[in-house]
Amino acid sequence: MPRSIDQSGAAHRLSPPVDSHLQPSANGPEPRRPLHRDLRDSADLLGAVLQGESLATALPRLAGAWDAGRRGAAQSLAFETLRGLGRARVLLALLHPKRIKPAPLESLLLVSIALLTMPGQSRPYADHTLVNEAVQACALHPGTRAARGLVNALLRRLQAQRESLVAAAMGDEVGRWNHPAWWIGRIRAAFPDAWESVLDIGATHPAMSVRVNARWGTRDAYLTLLRARGLDAHAPDTPELTQALVLARAVPVDQLPGFDAGAVSVQDCAAQLAAPLLDVRDGMRVLDACAAPGGKTAHLLEIARCDLIALDQDPGRAARIDQTLARLRLRGAQVRVADASAPSVWWDGRPFDRILLDAPCSASGIVRRHPDIRWLRQERDIAALSARQTALLDTMWQLLAPGGRLLYATCSVFPEEGSAQAQAFLDRHNDALALSAPGQLLPSRTPDRDGFHYALFAKRANA
Repeated sequence: MPRSIDQSGAAHRLSPPVDSHLQPSANGPEPRRPLHRDLRDSADLLGAVLQGESLATALPRLAGAWDAGRRGAAQSLAFETLRGLGRARVLLALLHPKRIKPAPLESLLLVSIALLTMPGQSRPYADHTLVNEAVQACALHPGTRAARGLVNALLRRLQAQRESLVAAAMGDEVGRWNHPAWWIGRIRAAFPDAWESVLDIGATHPAMSVRVNARWGTRDAYLTLLRARGLDAHAPDTPELTQALVLARAVPVDQLPGFDAGAVSVQDCAAQLAAPLLDVRDGMRVLDACAAPGGKTAHLLEIARCDLIALDQDPGRAARIDQTLARLRLRGAQVRVADASAPSVWWDGRPFDRILLDAPCSASGIVRRHPDIRWLRQERDIAALSARQTALLDTMWQLLAPGGRLLYATCSVFPEEGSAQAQAFLDRHNDALALSAPGQLLPSRTPDRDGFHYALFAKRANA
């Protein structure tokens, strides 16, 4: 996810995909397998998203028997399509005003149109190659076998009239910004001076950031290892991020030196702020209330030898916390399958010195990393998520010791899940004191980070 509702929950904090299928060559990139196979595969993934399924669940369901190359290519093309899906939808409506049926034909055309109209010089295939391969892809699905002529005609018209058609699509706000209209409206209202930047960044590729395990060694030592492998990176200019590195290019995790031995974790720079903000010390009793997949749990244990309880109500996601801690050689955590909102089931009555509530949210701040989220989320979700966050905050506050600290975090850019939620919490709790915290962090290229909100509260000692 994210730590959001189940619709996109499994997508949160996965390692960014490496777009290996789109790597350039001297004469333009050539597919490593028949391109029409990858177009059909990515169209199937897109079709699943259009039916309301996250890529995180669709990919293992559809790609269980695929080799790593086929799986990676399909994922990369699906990601690229989702980043430009608004543009592709508007263009398809211009090319063919009547709704395209059946769904597998529509998804194949959307993938092809998105790739044919990628901005600037970034299109990965020669136009004629992509059109021909899309036509061949029709043979791979019973719903598209009779549509070769239509696919050929529409894509060749797009090829011939691309400049004028794309200009027309840019006149539609969904086509221009590649987000749903309701999402655009909310971002514009919340950030009148920055909304265009927020939406633009949401359609770009994220950098790959890593966190060096402080129990393994220093950031400088790991940077030396990276450079010995031919991988360049730089340290972000943020004092709190003492173990963070941003790679010059994304690579599979098995190319990161010492990854399996626990030297490093993949984690966005904004997410790496949580542990230092909470200021955990040795011997403290700590709760990570919504902990899966365990990146922040691990970071807390890298910083301090504390008595930590990590919760997640989903057994599969809780198992990922154990896997993360085992890989990093970290001890000191009790991982429990439990609902944080029902402490009577799992809490022993002893208050916590520190609580991290990385709450379920819309994941609107990480859409560049998980581009299906914006198309899966519904506007009505925001109110439901906000209500859940309110309930969790009030419950967690009861478990915090006087003098303790609670960090409220969401990977969201919607104020209802961030600044408004934090202010409402202060209004409800006279014993809460707001401490210095970043507040709303908007997604950014420099420094490279996702969108996050952080609010830090202390419970007055005489409470």
